Amino acid sequence: MSFYLVAASTIQLVGDSLFEDAIRSGMTSVSQLAATLGERMQTETADAFYKRLVEAARSGGGRLLVVDMDGKVQFDTYDERCGTRLALSEVYTLLRGERESDYGFHLTEGEGRQQMPSVLDRLTGRDIDQVWEGCFTAALFADGQRTGALLLVTSVQDTVDSLTSMRDQMLGIFLLALLVVMMLAGLISRIVTKPVAELSAGIERMTKGDYQHRVHVPGRSEMAQLAAAFNQMSEQVHNLDEARNQFVSNASHELKTPLATIKILVESMMYQDDMDPQLRREFLGDIDKEIDRLSSVVGDLLTLVHIDSHKLRLRREMMIFADTVRESVARLTPLAKKRGQEIKTQIVDGCEMFADPGKLAQVCYNIIENAIKYTPDGGTITVTLRKAGRDAVLEITDTGVGIPQEDLPHVFDRFYRVDKARSRDTGGTGLGLSIVQQIVRLHAGSVTVQSERGKGTTFTVQLPVK
Repeated sequence: MSFYLVAASTIQLVGDSLFEDAIRSGMTSVSQLAATLGERMQTETADAFYKRLVEAARSGGGRLLVVDMDGKVQFDTYDERCGTRLALSEVYTLLRGERESDYGFHLTEGEGRQQMPSVLDRLTGRDIDQVWEGCFTAALFADGQRTGALLLVTSVQDTVDSLTSMRDQMLGIFLLALLVVMMLAGLISRIVTKPVAELSAGIERMTKGDYQHRVHVPGRSEMAQLAAAFNQMSEQVHNLDEARNQFVSNASHELKTPLATIKILVESMMYQDDMDPQLRREFLGDIDKEIDRLSSVVGDLLTLVHIDSHKLRLRREMMIFADTVRESVARLTPLAKKRGQEIKTQIVDGCEMFADPGKLAQVCYNIIENAIKYTPDGGTITVTLRKAGRDAVLEITDTGVGIPQEDLPHVFDRFYRVDKARSRDTGGTGLGLSIVQQIVRLHAGSVTVQSERGKGTTFTVQLPVK
C-alpha cells in the first residue's frame, strides 16, 4: 500500500508538471499570436492573412482557427471547420468577455492515430482510438475592440503516453516488489512461526505427561531463549515428577516394612494359644518399636509436607543459640554413653539471634543423633559453635564410618541412605537430614557436609545472627 501511494503520488506530480509546462507553452504561443494577428486581420486581405496564419501554425506545430464574435470559424489552417460554430467552452468564455485567454483538453477521433496501449486498458475501458488534444484560446482585438478569438489546437498525446508508460512501469515494479515482499514475508513467517509451532508442540506433549521432550531452536534470538527456558522448565518438571514418584515409592516402602513386621508378630500371637509369656512380651516389645518407627516416619512426612506447602511458620524470638546446642547435647549424652562414645563441646560464642528455638533444636538434635548412630562404639563426636562475621557456625564432627564421595550430593535427599541395611537397623527414616536442610533454609542459612570414607564426617550449619 505504501509503494502504491508513493507511485500514485509520483505519477500525479509528474503529470501535473508536464501539463503545466504544456499549458504554459500553449498559452504563451496563442497570446503572442493573438497580439500579432488581431490588427492584421482587419488590415490585410483574407488570402494574405490566411497565409500568415498557416505560417504561424506551421512554426508553432499546431492548428490555428479564428472565430468571430458569433462563434463561427472564419479561418482554419486545416480548411475543415470554416463557417461552422465551435461548441468549446474555452472559446465562448472569451466571446462573452469573461476572460482574455483560456484552455482545455479534449478527446477527439484519432483519424489513424491511437493512444499507446496499456496493460490496464481492459480494466479501465479506455478507448485508444481517441487521442488527447489541448485547446488554447486568446481574444483578438482591433482598435481596442474584441473582434473574436484565436484557437490553437495542439496534440498532448505524447505527454499522456509518457504518463501511461510510467504508470505501466510503476505497475510492473509494484507487482515485482509485491511478489518479493510476499516471498520474504512467507520466508520470515516460516522462520518465525516454526519455533512457535515447535514450542506449541512441546507444550502439548508436556501437557500429556511427556516431560522428557526438548525443543530445539538454534540461534540467540528471543525465541531461542524462550525455548531454552522451556527446556529448563521441562527438565525441572521431569525431575520433580521423578522425585515425587521416588518419594511415594520410598514412603510406601517405609510404611509397608513396619506394617508387615507388625502383621507377622500379631499373627504369630493369634495362632499360638500356649505362647510363652516371655516370648509374648518380646513380641509386644517389637510391635511397640515398629509402631514408634511408623509414628516417626509419619511425623517426619507431615513436617516435610508442611514445609513444602509453606504452611510451616517459624515462631521467631530472640534466643541464645549456644543454649539450644547445649540442651541438645545434654539430651543425647546418655545415648552416646551407652555406646561408650564421648561428646565434646566447644562453644566460643553465645550467638544471639532472632530465630525459632524449637526448630533449631530439632536441627541440632537430628545431626548429633546421626553422628552417634554412625560412629562406632568408643568414638568421639565434637560439637563446635563459633561466630564468623555475621553468621553463627555450628560444626558437628564425628569419627564414624564416613560417607563415600558419590553419595555426598544425595545425603539431604528424602529417604536417601548410604548404607540402607544399617540405617534400618538404627531406626532412621531417611528424612532427618532433609528436614534439617529445609529448616535451615527457612532461617536463610545453609548446611553443608564434608566426609571421607573411614575418617568421619563434618556437618556445618551457618545461620545469620543479630
